[in-house]
Amino acid sequence: MQWLNYHHLFYFWTVARTGGVTAASDELGLAQPTISAQIRSLEESLGQRLFDRIGRRLELTDTGRTVYRYAHDIFSLGRELQEALGGGSADRRDKLRVGVADALPKMVVTRVLKPLMSGNDEVRLICFDGKPTELLARLSSHALDLVLSDAPIGAESTTRAFNHELGESGVSVFVPKREVERYQADFPQSLEGAPFLVPTENTSLRRMLDYWLTKHHIRPHILAELEDSALLKAFAQSTDAVFAAPSLVKESISELYGAAEAGVLEGVRERFFAISLERKVRNPAVAKLLEIAHGRIFRS
Repeated sequence: MQWLNYHHLFYFWTVARTGGVTAASDELGLAQPTISAQIRSLEESLGQRLFDRIGRRLELTDTGRTVYRYAHDIFSLGRELQEALGGGSADRRDKLRVGVADALPKMVVTRVLKPLMSGNDEVRLICFDGKPTELLARLSSHALDLVLSDAPIGAESTTRAFNHELGESGVSVFVPKREVERYQADFPQSLEGAPFLVPTENTSLRRMLDYWLTKHHIRPHILAELEDSALLKAFAQSTDAVFAAPSLVKESISELYGAAEAGVLEGVRERFFAISLERKVRNPAVAKLLEIAHGRIFRS
């Protein structure tokens, strides 16, 4: 029987988890040639290639993805063993690592993920915020189980992943509560020259908002462009500016930010997606997330 070299497996797991040999070298404090040599030894012992080089980037092969899943379980159990022997109680819940696109409204994200945080569920939620391209790269390397985004993964993406639509929402314009009657009286023309905070141009909502404003010949005064949705709402609260957000969470926006709905952007719908490496979802936590999103959160 041939024994598996767990040192080699650990180096492979670190490279796959961090996204490359350079990052793994920094984390482990080892020279890059040393790590590369250890991975080649692991590939030789297994008789399978674990990585393909795409340009300057390493991408896991199908075999590499399988090995990574086993390695992740092995080293996670190792940490739990250390915790148990150290006098703590090991957390045996399944971990769901979710990447959240920074442009996504955090109130919508909270609604989607909150059902997984029930005390009766054996799921430990771990969330990361970032740009979609960065999150998809981490998904490809199995550092994430799921990415939540406001746009589906396109055919041009180098990440082989699948879109699972969560649902959609109308889009409303929100204004300071004390001015809501003035804005409502002549909506949407009342937005002409209004102080407006908008998402950055790389977001789905911004593209739809620009189209809608052009269609209605409305030119607001753009105060700032903000990629992070939570930061945008915080700015709106402190500047009395106008902003657009999903109608789905208008009650929460009113309560938390003191803003009221002035009107709805007719014909504009914002869609939300979960992106995974599986076409048919097998992860029970992800399956539950999709079921609740379709059945409760985004139900018409």
